[in-house]
Amino acid sequence: MTIDIDNAEEYDNPALYDQENNAYLEDVKFLSKWAAKADGVIIDIACGTGRATIPLALEGHHLIGVDLHEGMLAEARNKAEHLQLAIEWVEQDCSKLQLNVTSPMIYSIGNSFQHFLTNEDQDGLLSSVNKHLEMGGIFIFGTRFPSTEELLQPPTEEYWRSYVDSETHNTVDVYTISRYNSVQQIQHYTTTRKMKDGNGNIISETSTNIRLRYTYPQEMKRILGANGFEILHFYKDWQGTPLTDESYEMIYVCKKVSKA
Repeated sequence: MTIDIDNAEEYDNPALYDQENNAYLEDVKFLSKWAAKADGVIIDIACGTGRATIPLALEGHHLIGVDLHEGMLAEARNKAEHLQLAIEWVEQDCSKLQLNVTSPMIYSIGNSFQHFLTNEDQDGLLSSVNKHLEMGGIFIFGTRFPSTEELLQPPTEEYWRSYVDSETHNTVDVYTISRYNSVQQIQHYTTTRKMKDGNGNIISETSTNIRLRYTYPQEMKRILGANGFEILHFYKDWQGTPLTDESYEMIYVCKKVSKA
């Protein structure tokens, strides 16, 4: 049971990841409120380049960031050192955590839960989190909601969004193609980025592939309970809105109530 590092093309360019994701702060604001109640070291699971780890450390919290991707961690270390933040960065498979610490709060954002593709991987993650949480400690994470619109898309290229590249100042249009395997509950995504010059001509094009597991709410309730967690709150977004059939995300706030 090991997370597939080959399923990580989307993260091979940490600078690009930051450029496309750093502006999103809703999850960080949510975590900040819970971190204020936590007395002790906080653990960021699948921390990436420290998008949430660093802001929480700037608030004065003691953070450990864990990720399997060496390049993402290297970028996180560089940013933390530049800000003179004493964050501990650990390269480990999050389904097999071995940290010499227990925490009052562990979290995982960026829909990282979807990278745990099998039942064994999911149980490994949750049992690892349980092992490193204090009794009564809080585990917060988000994952995409398996809505009909999300899963049953035609396997054709669809426009997603555009942004301006910070280095070249050219516009980049982002497209996706998705194919859902209902048996495995895994979505296969191809993301294509097309950079255009000032005249609208495509001057470069790159594609990456990734596989993501979708978990249904009743399924999630069962596996969380089986791994020693009680669901305290269950939302459709980081603003605390109740879940609906039209949701795109599921946000969980869980409490450790027993050992896994």
